[in-house]
Amino acid sequence: MSESTNNDTKTIAFLVAAEGIEQVELTDPWQAVVDAGHTAVLVSPKSGTVQMFNYLDKADTQKVDKTVADVSADDFDALVLPGGVANPDALRTDKDAVALVKDFMASGKAVAAICHAPWTLVEADVVRGRKLTSWPSLETDIRNAGGEWVDERSVVDGNLITSRKPDDLPAFISALLDAVEHGAAATGQESA
Repeated sequence: MSESTNNDTKTIAFLVAAEGIEQVELTDPWQAVVDAGHTAVLVSPKSGTVQMFNYLDKADTQKVDKTVADVSADDFDALVLPGGVANPDALRTDKDAVALVKDFMASGKAVAAICHAPWTLVEADVVRGRKLTSWPSLETDIRNAGGEWVDERSVVDGNLITSRKPDDLPAFISALLDAVEHGAAATGQESA
């Protein structure tokens, strides 16, 4: 996973916990960001490596580039929150990770969350009044947090991009790259 030195290079944070990350929800958007000439940075509460999964089976590991304590939303142009059940469940209990997500949402920069990742958005109290999607089991959590849950492949609401599952990765990645290339505000409010 190489980095580009293009003058229009954006730096995208991928925030994950130590384990439980759905591998394709990290690696596919990561590779798309890199292939588009941008820099991807893996951020986690602790240094070392993180354990990805293919559903419930252990998959690859990946080295953490920066810890949550060493970064701020100002360091990046966008944030990606991969899913997996255990990953966002752990992130939502880490106050610094939740604060980083809240800062990203307040900044107006693109925040892209897939599958179970909106749990962290719920914990950060940033879904109120927003239209979003997720893995179906999060519907009640999102509605209880004041969000409007819809069953669609990809939903863009201002700077927030959400998708339901790995099958939705093409739509998720397209919306993410559009927001990175043209700015989160340019993506408007659309559904796919």
